[in-house]
Amino acid sequence: MKTDNKKQEIKSTTQKSAKIENENKRYAEYVVLKAVGYPFDFSLMENDFEITNVKLFEEYAREQWLGLEVNENSYLFDQKIIPDYGFEIVTAKPDGSIISEKTKIKLINEELNKSSDEIKVVNNIKLSDIVGQQNAKNKIKVLIKYLENPEKFGPWAPKNILFYGLPGTGKTMLVKALANELEVPLHLIKATSLIGEHVGDSASKIHDLFKKASEKSPSIIFIDEMDANSLLTEMDGINENESVITIGATNNPTSLDYAVRSRFEEEIEFKLPDDHERLTILENNLKTIPLEYDLNLGKIVKLTKGLSGRDLKEKILKTALHNAIANDEDIITMKHIDYALKSTKVKNNEVKGMFE
Repeated sequence: MKTDNKKQEIKSTTQKSAKIENENKRYAEYVVLKAVGYPFDFSLMENDFEITNVKLFEEYAREQWLGLEVNENSYLFDQKIIPDYGFEIVTAKPDGSIISEKTKIKLINEELNKSSDEIKVVNNIKLSDIVGQQNAKNKIKVLIKYLENPEKFGPWAPKNILFYGLPGTGKTMLVKALANELEVPLHLIKATSLIGEHVGDSASKIHDLFKKASEKSPSIIFIDEMDANSLLTEMDGINENESVITIGATNNPTSLDYAVRSRFEEEIEFKLPDDHERLTILENNLKTIPLEYDLNLGKIVKLTKGLSGRDLKEKILKTALHNAIANDEDIITMKHIDYALKSTKVKNNEVKGMFE
């Protein structure tokens, strides 16, 4: 039932300038991609991968990039299994068209170009782009001061910081923003890639990692998914690297071996966004969504309690976008959000009158 006493709710009917009108909409017949790797070159990173099932890769790629416009000589970036891995669009027929459920996607397997010795972060993420996490932002101020003037700190230099919190709360994003704003090299690596096949491999890889970072100092090493293995007890030389900050990331700090955890002088928690922060995250992401939308953001905020910023984008907004496109609709509405919520198994029975 509707009531005159119902509180005013936030509702957006922003018209997207990027909308492609029905009569002018062109869907891609096929897209040819070439794997080009990460936006920075680092010898320890696993730039190569092998496609074991071409048909499965095509389904994976089409589902992820459904609804995106493809232009030759531009790039698509993976955001799921291998985040930020880049693919160059070699051919798009027709050029400037949109990936649909019928688009054929092919991958050219070529050797990645590893000629560059520079480790270069290519992103435009700023600290101001990160919603919430004010405690983490405050605590990294010492890292900023140190990397701006390492000589000034001497023995007081911060060295090893541990970021912890649920997936999708912004740990990697904050590191990228920090490196970008300070214009320092970022050595981004998953802990699992430090595991060697033979005795001594792990120690050698860790040594090479810190040697490379020291050569490019001041710099940042970010080791993600540290709870995925226990090899890092070999990090004895970690404190000897001048002008190098080591940031580790884990979903659960209690899972770390004490010998590893004790090497980090500070632990910074990343929390799930509150109501106000979820609203801001939704508004920021809707600025670039490729369809018009007519959404009640206030109700979406209520329905998504407990979701991370990444969940809001990937599981709610992107799923709603894909559902609208799949049903040949040009406006994302609350019914598409409802579909996304059910797909994500978010409980919404406590929120009544969703479509009022």
